[in-house]
Parts: sequence; C-alpha cells; structure tokens
Amino acid sequence: MQMENFNHVPVLLEECIEGLQIKPDGIYIDGTLGGAGHSQKIVKQISEKGLLLGIDRDEEAICVAKERLKEFSNVQFVHDNHDNMKAILAKLEIPAVDGILLDLGVSSYQLDEKNRGFSYLGESQLDMRMDKMAELTAKEVVNTYPEEKLANLIYEYGEERFSRRIARNICEQRRKKEIETTAELVKIIEKSVPRKKGEGHPAKRTFQAIRIEVNNEIKPLYQTILDSIEMLKPQGRLCVITFHSLEDRAVKNAFLEAEGKCTCPPGLPYCMCGAKKLGKIVTKKPILPSEEEMEQNTRSKSAKLRIFEKF
Repeated sequence: MQMENFNHVPVLLEECIEGLQIKPDGIYIDGTLGGAGHSQKIVKQISEKGLLLGIDRDEEAICVAKERLKEFSNVQFVHDNHDNMKAILAKLEIPAVDGILLDLGVSSYQLDEKNRGFSYLGESQLDMRMDKMAELTAKEVVNTYPEEKLANLIYEYGEERFSRRIARNICEQRRKKEIETTAELVKIIEKSVPRKKGEGHPAKRTFQAIRIEVNNEIKPLYQTILDSIEMLKPQGRLCVITFHSLEDRAVKNAFLEAEGKCTCPPGLPYCMCGAKKLGKIVTKKPILPSEEEMEQNTRSKSAKLRIFEKF
C-alpha cells in the first residue's frame, strides 16, 4: 500500500478542534485514527507532556498514520476497535482523558481502495472488513444469511425500502452460483431497485447496510458513547462525527442519557429510572459542514458533529 493512495480529507476539522478545547498538557484520543487528518491538527496543539492516543481497527491506517506523525514523540498507536476503549485505557493505566474524537463510518481510503470491497463502483472481492483480521466478510453475509435476515438488515441499516426484493433476488442468484464480487452484487441490486433521476446509485444503501453488519458498527455504539463520557476528566469533551441517521440517533440518545434525561413514564411521583447527570450537551443542534466544505469534499455532505462536556 502506497501512502499517496491513502487520501483522507478530515471532515469538520476546525469545528472538531474548537469543540475539543485542547489543553497543551492534556491526554486526547482519536478513536478513529484513519489517515491521521484530525490527529495531525490535535498533536500540533499539545506539548511534549501531553499525549495523543490513536486507535484504529485498520492496520493499513495505523501504518500510514505512524508515517505521517513520525516527527511527534507524544503519540501512541493502538490497533484495536474504539468500542474497546475502556479496556485499552485500563491496559495503558490511563484513568481518564481530556478529550475524545470519534469520526464514525468508512474512510475515504477504504472506499477508494478497490481490493477492500467497500465501493459499489468497479469490481472487487466482496470483503468490506475494516479489520482484515476479522472473520465475517460481506461475501459470507451475502451468500449465507437467510433471506429474511438479509432483508431486515438491508432495511434497518440501509433504510432501503426495496430490501425484500433485493434479498429475494440475492437468494435466487446465489442458488445458481455463489456471489463473489461487488459488481455481481451491484447487478442484482440494479435489477431490484427502480432507478429515479437524482436519487444517486441504487446500490448505495445496500452496501452501507452490509458494511455496517460486517463491522458491527451500530449495536455497540450507544454503549461506546457512554463509555467514552465515563472516561473523560471533569470538563473533558467528546466530539462525535456521524454520517447517517442510525449513527446519529445512537449518539443523540446516549448524549441525552448522559445528560440525565429521565425516561420514566409521566405521572410517577419520583424518578425510578436512576437518571444520572454526567455533563451537558454542548450542541443542542448538530454542527453541519459549511457550504464551502461540502463543495470541496462531497463526502462531508451528510456529516453531523455532536459535542458533550463532562461535569
């Protein structure tokens, strides 16, 4: 893998840096290190006494980030999943941190790298693993999941209204021959989804759904957000960038719980749900990219930044 191929334009960069309120001697986590776009900016604002912890489940991303940040001695790299942040900090004997950044979803590099199978453009093996050591692949999901399970995950994770038709056609095709490439899958989806002008590529939602399933991106997210808040020092901040409504909903709901929103049925004389106020939501409405950023980086169009501050 060549480093020049690892193109990554950090989304909402200035807004994240401002949101983190970086202290020179603080400890910061970039839980989705990627090509180190955000980390390059963070590490320039911390002193030698400070520490940046870069976590990514993609080994290729770690290699690129190490090269891009090689001039800095106050960076530590961890090949792991940000969902395991609590265990990572316990192992490193770091009790709490000053700030955490999570830039969720798939990176530009992973989409562009043809052999990873994330993109519905071109042809590659059905893979979609962010961590190449992981067992579950897109090929396994497409070829072994029962029709109903396949339809449900395409509907839930892709918000695709033609999910049942897509699942039925996938199962019909795989009975004849195993589906091996992204191009084969795209062909089935195109046959299943009526194409309307201005709606974008018909395979986009299904590919998103399968990728989320392969990498287990949604199920642990709510707890990951709560864990991240718990690991912050007082006045520490968590910045989370999401790219679709499922991610954003999980983050928003976790923030509400951490802010102590009571979930008891109305009419109870006192709170029974044990709501605890851990801090405050800084962004009552999410921060969106500027028109200029959306023009320069089309992948930023669906991005939303939410910020939480611990008491």
